[in-house]
Amino acid sequence: MPQSQSAYTSFATLLNTSGHAVSPAELQGLLLGRCCAGAGFTAEGWLQEAQDLFDSEVPSSLHAALLGLQEMVKTELVAESSVSLTLLLPSDDDLLSERTIAIGQWAQGFLSGFGGNIGNTELSKDVREILEDFISIAQIQPDEEGDEDGEVAYMEVNEYLRVAPLFIFTECANYTPPSTEDETPAVH
Repeated sequence: MPQSQSAYTSFATLLNTSGHAVSPAELQGLLLGRCCAGAGFTAEGWLQEAQDLFDSEVPSSLHAALLGLQEMVKTELVAESSVSLTLLLPSDDDLLSERTIAIGQWAQGFLSGFGGNIGNTELSKDVREILEDFISIAQIQPDEEGDEDGEVAYMEVNEYLRVAPLFIFTECANYTPPSTEDETPAVH
């Protein structure tokens, strides 16, 4: 029975079909980085920033996919019950070297998005340490052997990247969910 395409593969195909060899991992990292830095969730801001990766205007044929990715990220970041994020990375069936490259691209995208939007905000020691980790991850080189130790290391980094942005978002984004008037009881 054929296996369905992973979200990463589907997104990569969509990007390549539009004539852009942009990594889905780097694209999601960029989006998460900018959101964690407090750039917000406006469609215009996200599409404008995505242009940097595309080296041109984002084709209108990709707008829906990019906005869908943004909505997924927003849902995961602002949900009080979120304990980890869904990363747009190759599936576990892909070669370890391909997954390792993608994880480096994801970290590079995050750093670009975060750095481009954080401004002069004072960062806590914990956030600075996470960003230093992301710098190291962005420089990761694939292990050609693909042994069990490499798989374990990949999974550890993957899990770290699933939780660390939630901490950074909480520390830096200053996101306040929209409130409704009915939520606050009247004081008499």
